[in-house]
Formats: sequence, structure tokens, C-alpha cells
Amino acid sequence: MDGLSKSQQAYQWIKARIADHEFTPGYRLVLGTIANELDMSVVPVREAIRQLEAEGLVTFERNVGAHVSMVDDSQYRSSMQALSILEGAATALSARRLTPDDVRAAREINQRMIARLEDFDPRAFTALNQQFHAALFAKCANPRMLELVEGEWGVWGTSATRPSPSSPAAPRSRCASTRTSWSSSRPARRWARSRRRPAVTARRPSTPT
Repeated sequence: MDGLSKSQQAYQWIKARIADHEFTPGYRLVLGTIANELDMSVVPVREAIRQLEAEGLVTFERNVGAHVSMVDDSQYRSSMQALSILEGAATALSARRLTPDDVRAAREINQRMIARLEDFDPRAFTALNQQFHAALFAKCANPRMLELVEGEWGVWGTSATRPSPSSPAAPRSRCASTRTSWSSSRPARRWARSRRRPAVTARRPSTPT
């Protein structure tokens, strides 16, 4: 964490534990305890908590304090919808930069996801799922787009280890859907090229008769 401010150190420390499910939904975040653990004052910890609250990972209640946000189905669906749109655009911008090695790496991750289905581990599966998607959108040249996608993954990842938002078969269907992702690379490249072309082309004037 060299070079990071104390508030950013606290932010990353807390966020990592939420992502790893060491701090589970509802877990109370005691500022003094965290400050002692990190050998800093409560001021940077409070700033970190506010940043995590803005991202939806932490909920703060007056006279109660801060705790890891509970899973909310409507918020989950909204986050998933936003993620699908943002990541689709990021992947389209990344597609023309992907190499055969990148696609091969994504395929290998997908095979590991399939292997996990037999002895299902929600945390491991979610981590692999995120790695797979990151392998395809990571080369997006728009840093703001990447920031938004990674922010949504940060929120979604904390609740993604539930059995499923809709169906017990969701993890298996995710594996099936990932197999189609690289097949969308060519349409994605066409889409990216189309954004560089003018939407309207000038017509040649007709010859008077």
C-alpha cells in the first residue's frame, strides 16, 4: 500500500475483506477497532467508510453505526442491469485489442468454472467468473468505462455468492453463457468500427435531365 493515503489504505483493507466475505452482510464495522488494526486514527477510517457507503457496500445508520450492506434483490437486479450494459460496451471497445492468447486464457478460465460446478464453491466460482469477464474487457481503452465496470463488479461481487438471484441453475447457465462471449468478438469489433464511421453519408447530386 505504499504511496496510498491512510484513507485509501483503510478503504482497500475493508473492501478486500468484504470481497473475501470475511466481513459478511450485516457485519458491524467498528471504526476504533479498524483504526487500531491499521495503526491509524479513526479519521481516515471514517473517510473510507463514507467512500464505501457511496459505492453501496456499506450502510450507515445514525446512533447505530456502519455495517456491511445487506443483499437487496432490487438493488442486485439494478446493479446487474447496469453491469451488463457497461461491460458490454467495454468489451466491444476491448475486442479489437484482444489477442489469441487473451481468448485462450478466457477459455481456460471458463473450463475451471465448469470444473467448479461438480463441487460448487460460491466464492471461488464468483472469483473465476469475474476473472473471465475481466480477461475480455480489460483492454478497453476508455479508463472511465473501466472504472465504472470495476465499480459495479465491486458491488455485485459482494452479493454474487448467493445461490442465485432467480434459479438454482444460474451458475451452470453462467458457464454456458461465457462460452458464447468470445463468439461475440467479431460483432463487437464491427460495432466498434461502426462508431467511428459517420452515420450519414453524402449523396451524389442527381444529373439534370
